[in-house]
Amino acid sequence: MTLWIRNLIYWLLLAILTPLFFLGLFIGAPLPRRTRHVVGENWAKTLVWLLEHVVGLKYRVIGRENIPSEPSIICSKHQSGWETLALQKIFPSQIYVAKRELLWIPFFGWGLALMNPIAINRSDRSGANNRMLKQGLERKKHGFWITVFPEGTRVRPGVAGKYKLGAARMSRQLGMPMVPVAHNAGEFWPRNAFLKLPGEITVVIGPAIYPADGVGPEAMTQQAEQWIEATQREIGGVGPFAHPDEKRRRMGKPASA
Repeated sequence: MTLWIRNLIYWLLLAILTPLFFLGLFIGAPLPRRTRHVVGENWAKTLVWLLEHVVGLKYRVIGRENIPSEPSIICSKHQSGWETLALQKIFPSQIYVAKRELLWIPFFGWGLALMNPIAINRSDRSGANNRMLKQGLERKKHGFWITVFPEGTRVRPGVAGKYKLGAARMSRQLGMPMVPVAHNAGEFWPRNAFLKLPGEITVVIGPAIYPADGVGPEAMTQQAEQWIEATQREIGGVGPFAHPDEKRRRMGKPASA
């Protein structure tokens, strides 16, 4: 079966299944948030299954033993749409910190709103931080984990964005461990791409970073960034959309000037 046919089947099934799952979310809106959250989780898990068995985009996870038993903050690299789905299968029930504009998208955004996200206005930094802390505490009380993409947007493979302090601030003020996550999903599913390519994504979960007296959010963020970016260099350069320098490093050749 050709790559195009596999992807067309995936998109067709996505188009059929998504309205059904979101209808379930709307019907279940009056239910407790943990109950209706399961519907959205199953939508994400179904898409991960389709990607694996229809498109051939598989994945492996290294470091599952580093997942804490208590609700934590997932501090993940952001390269594609894949991790927004797969993290919901790899980790316990979680909510996302997302830009509020996503909630305005018809159907998708309305369904996302029912998944209890922390929606922030990125142009209002002070207000966004206060909202993250206030709603983060409320989500923690319901037993949710919190997923944050510290770079704030998708960044192409082989490139490091500017890491923001929001995850570390929540970790300190909410008393939640911060779990760094590296992956190379963007090497198989580039940003805004119609085609998802077959292969094996590597996800690496690092040791949890616990808030401690005298350690500020800057130091915690730097620790997470250093671990994530170092791990990215170890697992990068294998996919068809890898950064050229990552490919050269993987082949033992010097990077371009």
